[in-house]
Amino acid sequence: MAGSALGAVLAVLASLIITANTLMVIALLCLIQKSGSKGLYFVLNLAVADAMVGFTVTGLVMDEFSQPFYPPQIFCVLRMSFVTSSSAASILSLTLIACDRHLAIRKPFHYFQLMTGLRVGVHLAGLWLVAAIIGFLPVLTPGFQKVAHNEKCSIFGVFHPTYMLTIFCVGFFPALFLFIYLYCDMLKIASVHVQHIQEVEQAGLAGAACPPARTTSDMKAMRTVAVLIGCFTLSWLPFFIASIVQTVCSECFPSRVIENYLWLLGLGNSLLNPLLYSFWQRDVRLQLSQLAAGVKRRILLQSGDGHRFSSRGTKSVPTVSCPQLQH
Repeated sequence: MAGSALGAVLAVLASLIITANTLMVIALLCLIQKSGSKGLYFVLNLAVADAMVGFTVTGLVMDEFSQPFYPPQIFCVLRMSFVTSSSAASILSLTLIACDRHLAIRKPFHYFQLMTGLRVGVHLAGLWLVAAIIGFLPVLTPGFQKVAHNEKCSIFGVFHPTYMLTIFCVGFFPALFLFIYLYCDMLKIASVHVQHIQEVEQAGLAGAACPPARTTSDMKAMRTVAVLIGCFTLSWLPFFIASIVQTVCSECFPSRVIENYLWLLGLGNSLLNPLLYSFWQRDVRLQLSQLAAGVKRRILLQSGDGHRFSSRGTKSVPTVSCPQLQH
């Protein structure tokens, strides 16, 4: 992929990532203010980390459009360290979200006692500390830097293969295995809940109308985590596998293919995360629609058509409970 074409793709991707995650941050801040849910802070942190991924990519966009541009070695190391730290923070945020949903399903009656504001803050502070260590480890350890001359800033042009192999084995694969374990355990818990419900219904102790609210919440949490795990795996696994192959055998897989195509696929995960949450999470979707309606109302008021818009008003959607569905 030519430099200008790659720069254009990176520019579009970075713009979409920043825009989508900024909207997610605004919607989540409104939801947190309304509900006070501690678990939403992990989702908010994910949106912030993904937005930072978009901002760090903008520096690479300028490099692509200013060819030939060969900055000093330390400049490239710092720039790619920021990119790596932001991506690591995004992946770690997904891990915290999975752990939070797992805790809510496994210990629902003790969840609000365990997940206090102090513990949420400690987890988030630890997350950014670990992400900074992962990203800036080559800055602290010059042995992880690759000496290159007259090359543009890139992952394989800056980082030593030893560092690449280390973050793959210590960072990505443990996170992937943890995702799989948490989802399998949540699936096991949900199956036990469903089996218990079936036993109660067969005994005639419950109506055939509505599943318990906890079971419905469990299934929604499992669905969200499953979609996040699937998109995370499809986005980053090709890049990491190809990078390991390229690290072990530099002639087996061209680094340009990894940097120009597979790395873009991994960055796309920062765009998929807000889209998935806005689609799967009803609260986030409704909050975004309310924000859009508010912006539309202000535009109509400024254009002079606001009296017609406000006179119509908005009709609230009636809440239908499960007993009503039986009639």
